[in-house]
Amino acid sequence: MNPTDLRPIADHLWQSTVFAGIAGLATLTLRTNRARVRYWLWLMASCKFLVPLSVLFALGGQLAWRTAPPATQSGLSIAIQEVSKPFTARAISAPVSLTQPVAHPSLSLALPVTWMCGFAGIAFSWWIRWRRILETVRRSSPVPLSIPIPVKSSPHLLEPGVFGIYRPVLLLPEGIFQRLTSTQMQAIIAHELCHIRYRDNLTAAVHMFVETIFWFHPLVWWIGKRMVVERERACDEEVLLLGSDPQVYAEGILNVCKLYVESPLVCVSGVSGSNLRKRIAVILSNRAAVKLSFAKKAALTVAGLAALALPIMLGMMNAPATQAQSSSSDNSTRVARPKFEVASIKPCSDKGSAPGRKKGGAGASGDLSPGTLRLDCSTVMDLIKGAYVLFADGRVNPRSRVPVEGGPSWINSVRYQIDAKANGARGQGMMRGPMLQTLLEDRFKLKIHHETREVPAYALTVAKGGLKLHPFQEGSCIPRDFTTFFEQFPPQPFPELPPDQKYCGGGTTVKGANVTLEATAMSIDNFIKHSLPGLDRPVVNKTGITGLFDFHLEFAPDETMPDFRDSATGANSATPSELAGPSIFTTLQRQLGLKLEPAKGLADFLIIDQVEKPSAN
Repeated sequence: MNPTDLRPIADHLWQSTVFAGIAGLATLTLRTNRARVRYWLWLMASCKFLVPLSVLFALGGQLAWRTAPPATQSGLSIAIQEVSKPFTARAISAPVSLTQPVAHPSLSLALPVTWMCGFAGIAFSWWIRWRRILETVRRSSPVPLSIPIPVKSSPHLLEPGVFGIYRPVLLLPEGIFQRLTSTQMQAIIAHELCHIRYRDNLTAAVHMFVETIFWFHPLVWWIGKRMVVERERACDEEVLLLGSDPQVYAEGILNVCKLYVESPLVCVSGVSGSNLRKRIAVILSNRAAVKLSFAKKAALTVAGLAALALPIMLGMMNAPATQAQSSSSDNSTRVARPKFEVASIKPCSDKGSAPGRKKGGAGASGDLSPGTLRLDCSTVMDLIKGAYVLFADGRVNPRSRVPVEGGPSWINSVRYQIDAKANGARGQGMMRGPMLQTLLEDRFKLKIHHETREVPAYALTVAKGGLKLHPFQEGSCIPRDFTTFFEQFPPQPFPELPPDQKYCGGGTTVKGANVTLEATAMSIDNFIKHSLPGLDRPVVNKTGITGLFDFHLEFAPDETMPDFRDSATGANSATPSELAGPSIFTTLQRQLGLKLEPAKGLADFLIIDQVEKPSAN
């Protein structure tokens, strides 16, 4: 585990801590009101630890109603995004020194092992106590008592308490009716029925779960103590409101504390709990708690709704655009996108050629003149990949890999011959991309959209021992002008340079059984985008390094680089087992001081919503 992988956890912890602090301030303003209100505030603070803000943001993104990215963001949206960013992200986004040390591998193992030990220890402790009380209930005998839940008498000196969440049982110690007066007993039973009415065992179990997961956070345990205090005080208030005498009730609680043992689990609600002296003093004072005013009720309601709805709304406002490419839903895009003046679409025969045409391979082009597009016997899937991936922006993107999903099975088997002519000398990139998109949407009734998902990925981090990158020397290469390079298909090579000069950028070549990767004047992000797409997973930059660098790598492609591996085996007539040399993982670490680790990341997908066989010409 790399320290940068802890950023989401640190983010969630400090956000939940701030939320608990706000809830604590709210309880101070409500200290003269009923204890049940304060109890629910502390319960909300506890539940916040189970609901990261990122989940609410993601939910908002799924519910996003907009289909185009916002031109501007509101000040509130930007402010919330800045506040929600973890302090660790700000630290990592700063430039990193080339000699910056990284965390020792032992730390990567120690953190999860420590958490697992704590989690297992706490969970085992709860389980032992639960089994002990369960055994006590099993050995108890029924007691006839006119109350709405079963009552059992236990031979153990355990205080009166309610056991169970969905089918609660009132557990009383043997002989308690002889040790307490009838009025004291009535008050104690009223106290327990109050716990049942408000399902205190369920809410206490929820917080026990929070304590088990976040056992390392002191605030979680402090919230648990505050919940017990307010829970017992709320039931005390309820008992006094029912008409019990404060003196009698206080004596009953004192007798229970003197004679019996406190319940070992907070999810088994008893009579004792919290600061006994302070609690008795509050009972004897018999001060009536102030009911919430309308203003306070409204303020709490608005605050609760805002805490839940605001992150969802911001997730909706800032969700990645879902760009639906349909002929009926996005007229503004259709107006801006050029169209073919004339287009002919003919199905190919089973032998792979269209009627009246010579047989051609799928996607082969017989005419590359400006303004003319000819695609020989291509499947609809190939046409979609070419239009929306390879030439999506009107220029060829040979390393672009966006999976296309959905659609009927025939789009992978039925082939079509396309002949089209543009109005003017359009380049092949424009015709094979945006213009072909329009043709597919018009004639094939294609509807398609982008979708972002979390998928297995590789995280590029700084390896042990520090970075070994070579900073780019200004003037050591000549930038290429790509303005007209992609207007032709296939792209024409750049003019050759003298031996002492070279172009900026990168490329790969097969050298023996290995692949040589060269890149000049390239940032880490562009290095990932242009030089590492051959991996079987997307790569996420977690180095935090800025600036331009020169790269040189020689490696043997393995199963994680299927495209490069096929090129190497094909070029050398070698089997995969005959390929020798270090893998890309080893080479990155040895030569550049970078490390690829399995992680989770976001990837773009194209989803086919609708496609039909084309209409006749």
